[in-house]
Amino acid sequence: MAVIIFVLALWYGGLFFQSFFLHRYAAHQVFTMSKTMERITFVLTWIFQGASYLSAYGYGIMHRMHHAFTDTEKDPHSPSFDDNLFAMMWKTRTIYTDINNQKVQIDERFTKNVPQWKAFDKFASSRASRVVWIGLYILFFVIFASAWWQWLLLPITFLMAPIHGVIINWFGHIYGYVNFKMKNTSKNLFRFDFLMMGEGYHNNHHKHAGRANFGVKWYEIDLTFIIIKVLDFVGLIQLKPIAVKS
Repeated sequence: MAVIIFVLALWYGGLFFQSFFLHRYAAHQVFTMSKTMERITFVLTWIFQGASYLSAYGYGIMHRMHHAFTDTEKDPHSPSFDDNLFAMMWKTRTIYTDINNQKVQIDERFTKNVPQWKAFDKFASSRASRVVWIGLYILFFVIFASAWWQWLLLPITFLMAPIHGVIINWFGHIYGYVNFKMKNTSKNLFRFDFLMMGEGYHNNHHKHAGRANFGVKWYEIDLTFIIIKVLDFVGLIQLKPIAVKS
């Protein structure tokens, strides 16, 4: 039971910070926060993503490129131009790494105001950091795993963030339903997104990229947005009016 709780905590904790910080803040900036709060969120993202930590800078830029070039050859991740999900994941990793290490020239429209903490990212993205997290995950399983099949969940803890990404960027462009007909293949994976905390409303998001709430229909409950509203209410972040109204 402890292993199941642990994996679920990593799944939803890592997913929340990917959606809240990397996606809605770094890429789309639908709310603002103080520099202190931003630094705290960097650290919390590292804690919950652990071995699969993603930089806000690399993620934010790459996601903006995805919106600008959706389902074209310039899209960093598209089922339309990758043979399979593993090919897409590898291509995404390569582009993300090149952006994060600033090995490629990026148009200013994709870099504007994207948060960056170079010293922390260098540490959190390092091989040493990832190896330590992997070691801690293995140790947890050694102590708490009570059945052989629970060990099948261990690789998920190593690759949590890429798994979250492939669910949306591969399956979210192949399966599901649409509320808005668009010139791309984005779809909503779930009518109630219990699995991806609102990220599964991908078609809605492509239609209203600057909207903080990814749900549109009454039954499309965006769990991340609910938390964002609470954080806005207590003053830890400040939602932009256009993000709520659009």
